[in-house]
Amino acid sequence: MFHDLSLLHTLPAAVLVTQEGAIRFANAASMALLEAPSTDSLIGRLSGDFVHPMDRVRSTNRIQQVAVPEQGGRPNKSSEFRIRTLQGNLRMVLISSVAVEWNGAPAVLMCGLDMTHQSEIEAQLRESEQNFRRLFENMQDVYYRTDAQGIVQHVGPGVRRVLGYEPHEIEGRTAESYYPQSTDRDAFKAAIMEHGEVSDFPGQMVRRDGTVIDISISSHALYDHAGNFAGVEGIYRDVTQRKNLERELQRLATTDMLTGMANRRAFLECAESVYAHSRSNGEPLTLLMLDLDHFKSINDRFGHLEGDRALVAFAQAVKNQLRASDTVGRLGGEEFGVLLPLTSMDEGLEVAKRILHGVRALQLSDEAGHAYGITASLGLSTFRQADRSLRDMLDRADQALYLAKNQGRDQIASLEPLGEQPNRQVAE
Repeated sequence: MFHDLSLLHTLPAAVLVTQEGAIRFANAASMALLEAPSTDSLIGRLSGDFVHPMDRVRSTNRIQQVAVPEQGGRPNKSSEFRIRTLQGNLRMVLISSVAVEWNGAPAVLMCGLDMTHQSEIEAQLRESEQNFRRLFENMQDVYYRTDAQGIVQHVGPGVRRVLGYEPHEIEGRTAESYYPQSTDRDAFKAAIMEHGEVSDFPGQMVRRDGTVIDISISSHALYDHAGNFAGVEGIYRDVTQRKNLERELQRLATTDMLTGMANRRAFLECAESVYAHSRSNGEPLTLLMLDLDHFKSINDRFGHLEGDRALVAFAQAVKNQLRASDTVGRLGGEEFGVLLPLTSMDEGLEVAKRILHGVRALQLSDEAGHAYGITASLGLSTFRQADRSLRDMLDRADQALYLAKNQGRDQIASLEPLGEQPNRQVAE
């Protein structure tokens, strides 16, 4: 603790004493350097707020490296930093710092000399500031910094393009205010706390107009001199176009282009997941295998284009009888699969009957106006604890499908439990 503060006030160099980043003492030279109306107007402000953004990380690191007096700390070597005064003017200052004790608690004393009036440095400073401002104003990424509570302390002008807000409308609010789902922000915070940084971390934000966009975040955690978490600093960018392309590629890779259903690969992947869930929880599961009857004759009589239209109509008739939780996919040609979670054999049979009725009710005609109808054959199987894998269910449903076709088509067949004779169940 300094016993004669008048000595510090008379020094020609600017002197600041800070604790946890906040200014506790400022002499008259500091008031002049920072263009403050009084030294009291500086008390309580964060010293880092005066440091230029390009020098802020370097300044913070130097302060954190200063050891406490009890550990025999020595002053940092003098180094030049860019600062911005309360009047918005830019200055180059030569600063050194040392650990001290202030009112019985650890503090940092900083001493600064204004170097701005050296003409060569001043010219370089202006050029550097212009280059930085041009880069900062035009960068597509959004720079941001939050405190430990997630309050946005600073945000770059890129936020106008990305979110449609002015920077001052963002600053002072919580970052999570702009997340459509709190789980996204929670996942980000958990990753930052665990790793100290993230790169290309996925998330979503809501623009001013209500549009939800995809973002990619690259950030690192900030810590105070005691090693306590003090906030987050980094950038995020709008990657909606990239994500939409990835989603479209995923859709193309998993969707049958003709019917809009899942393709064989996607259906079987989903079926494996649902099957594993049913086995783990002992829940009922029913599988239907469907085949459009006499599809070759439709192609031969009306042409392949009409055959495609018949498949689309058939697929829609099937989907009309299903729940949102059910999965349907085209397995190849005119063969389809339907997975019915939490569905017993009796319930599955009712669904199968509705599908048969829906297909029979279709009234189709070719381009020449020739009317025709279609029917389907269905094989049904249910989950058994004795099954070794999903393949066992698929095999039983496939065998039941061929049974239905061999016994006249336009019907449903299922296999009784192992050891009994096959049984044919016909839709009414």
